[in-house]
Amino acid sequence: MAAIGEFEILILMAVLRLDQDAYAPAVRAEIERRTGRGVSRGAVYITLDRLEGKGLLVSKLAGTDEGGRQRRYYQVPARGVRAIKRTLAALEHMRQGLEPILGKI
Repeated sequence: MAAIGEFEILILMAVLRLDQDAYAPAVRAEIERRTGRGVSRGAVYITLDRLEGKGLLVSKLAGTDEGGRQRRYYQVPARGVRAIKRTLAALEHMRQGLEPILGKI
């Protein structure tokens, strides 16, 4: 499986945190709230689509938004959870030994 990037990890983690309430605007708000950085709507939608194409997310249409349009809700399947774990483990392995430079994180 190909590596996944930082923003993809943030999207996947936001979907996990939101559980049954994970639709694009909520994912965006969760990332902004937890990271303190702005996120464009387009980046969220493109990344959600890309992750779904990779099989790291699944979605379904349910409920409606204020405009009467159906909302697309996302979930992280087991394959996505494994990708998160693999990526975080790789980052941790790379960080090990760098405490003198990076300090304790």
